[in-house]
Amino acid sequence: MANWADLGPRVASAAVMSVVGAVAIWLGGWWFTVLVGLAVWGMTWEIFRMCKIHDGKNQIMLALVNGLIVTLAYTVPQYAPVLVLAVIAVWAFAYFTSRFDGEKMGYPFVPAIFCVGYGLITMRMELGISFILWLLLVVIASDVMGYFAGRTFGGPKFWPSISPKKTWSGTVAGWVGAALVGLGFVILNGSPAVLILLSVLTAFAGQMGDIAESALKRRTGVKDSSNLIPGHGGVLDRFDAVSGAVLFLLVVSLILPVTV
Repeated sequence: MANWADLGPRVASAAVMSVVGAVAIWLGGWWFTVLVGLAVWGMTWEIFRMCKIHDGKNQIMLALVNGLIVTLAYTVPQYAPVLVLAVIAVWAFAYFTSRFDGEKMGYPFVPAIFCVGYGLITMRMELGISFILWLLLVVIASDVMGYFAGRTFGGPKFWPSISPKKTWSGTVAGWVGAALVGLGFVILNGSPAVLILLSVLTAFAGQMGDIAESALKRRTGVKDSSNLIPGHGGVLDRFDAVSGAVLFLLVVSLILPVTV
């Protein structure tokens, strides 16, 4: 029973987040943008906190700046790429010149989180509800099937030196869940069959996002990014897979058109 001790609060928190997220996605516009901005704020603050980049109010205010700037992607979309490049440049400069105190490993995560927020906002604006729904269902299916398969079947670890709880059974089950989501869109939405493969690759990118956060937590010696979400830890703990998936799709969109 110990393996399932966190299931109750995990499900309850997921239900609340699902309702809030669904309403924001449906309404779009400022509702969705503000929700994304808050998520970016929370994840950035958790990075600062884990990596001891500044302290106290400075962490909160710097994180707030990251959240506020990403909302400009909705206000002035024509300048959004410039904002993305500016944020990346600032933190690249900070990394190579050590302008900020704290664990340098956390520096690349800050512009990455900003890009995730930018990606979500622009995807909702340009590709619509169906695309965001597909993205979230892929990540959720991968996470849920991976969680239950890993807890049920166990077996060899996927990357034990970084994430000792993740197993190959859970990883592969996550791919199967993502493929089923893609198949559902092919059948019900008339999407191209290649979406099945894209769903699996997106799920894998999400799993790599999870692994990246696990590596950061291991490096900084923390169990959860924070305790803001019962059963899930912090905002970054909940959205690490979404972040990996969004970053992957942003890269793919530079090469090929991505639609559902």
